[in-house]
Amino acid sequence: QVHLVESGGGLQQTGDSLRLSCAASGRTFENYAVGWFRQAPGQAREFVSTIRQNGNTVYADSVKGRFTISRDNEKNMVYLQMNSLQPEDTAAYYCAASSKLILGQPRSLGSYGYWGQGTQVTVSS
Repeated sequence: QVHLVESGGGLQQTGDSLRLSCAASGRTFENYAVGWFRQAPGQAREFVSTIRQNGNTVYADSVKGRFTISRDNEKNMVYLQMNSLQPEDTAAYYCAASSKLILGQPRSLGSYGYWGQGTQVTVSS
C-alpha cells in the first residue's frame, strides 16, 4: 500500500519554473511506476508524465522538452520540474502510482491504483 501527497504548487507567471514534489509513504516504493496527471476546471484529467521503476520516462507532447520527471527511491520522492510555464499548464496536478510490474499503458488513468490529493498550479501572463 502506498499513500501519495503532492506539494509545490502555486501562482506563477508565463516563463517561470516550478518543481512539484510527490511524497510516498510505505515500503517497496521502488516497485511502483509513478506518473503525473493534471486536470483543469471542466476538463478531463490528462496525462503529463510517467517514470518507470527502471527510470524510463514518458511525456505528453504538450510538455515534452519543458517538463522533467525524476525520482529518488531512497527518499520515496518523485518530482516534476516544470520550465517555461504557460497559461495552458494551469491545472490541479496529481501524482499516481501503480504496483504493476509492467506498465503497458502509461498514459492511461486506469493504469494507476494510487492517487494523491492534488496541488494547484496557476500560470498567468
